[in-house]
Amino acid sequence: MPARGNCWRAPRAISRATRSASRSNRCMTGPGADGSMTAMGQEDLWLDRVRLALGRRAALAGAPVPPAIAEPLTRLVHTDIGLAELFARRAADNAMLVSRVRGEELAGQVVAAVREAQCRRIGLSAGATLAKWDLLGSLRGEGFDARTWDQLTLQEAYELDCGVTDVSYAVAETGSLVIRPEANHGRALSLVPPVHMAIVEPAMIVGDLLDLFERLAREARGQNVVIVTGPSKTADIEMNLVTGVHGPGTVRVFLLE
Repeated sequence: MPARGNCWRAPRAISRATRSASRSNRCMTGPGADGSMTAMGQEDLWLDRVRLALGRRAALAGAPVPPAIAEPLTRLVHTDIGLAELFARRAADNAMLVSRVRGEELAGQVVAAVREAQCRRIGLSAGATLAKWDLLGSLRGEGFDARTWDQLTLQEAYELDCGVTDVSYAVAETGSLVIRPEANHGRALSLVPPVHMAIVEPAMIVGDLLDLFERLAREARGQNVVIVTGPSKTADIEMNLVTGVHGPGTVRVFLLE
């Protein structure tokens, strides 16, 4: 924002009515040694001016309630259809490698996929899903350096060739994996290694993002979530799309039957 000496001035886009309503506050000095205004002070002043332009004298007591919208206008996926089939199809459309497997086949399939990807160092989430199928023991039994999240430092996570995780949810409409960071499952497992393998149980599949956010709101854990919709991609250099630069270039999904 433009400044003259110690005087902060609102951008010209602010309406004339707003500027005249708060003319006495045009020049303000903050607590800095040089008299400059802090970022928080600038933000408060800006919000005050916008509020005045909207005809308000005080902040709202709470967030406005959005208007109700009929579900047929917002939902394209209904829970009475085959969510697992739709998720598998949409995930494949997102360039994920999807395999439908039975529980007794899972460990062998994961070992084969890790070997095919030529991975040596494997990190696994320490949740009940992976423990139920003894993926850690199966990988170690085949000679891989496999450790669970609670056995890794963050630096060691950056040295992994592959992260194997469960998921909190999966979204059928978008073919997305939803991972909630927890003590036994750090974000790095799905974001850092060049290969990410995810185990998805059918019960974790929801229809769409509306269903997902409703569930997350009910759980009210106050955490962030990671939503994975295909391999990592970037096009910030000359608009050339490149896969796997800032995260996994391969995402393989094992969908349990």
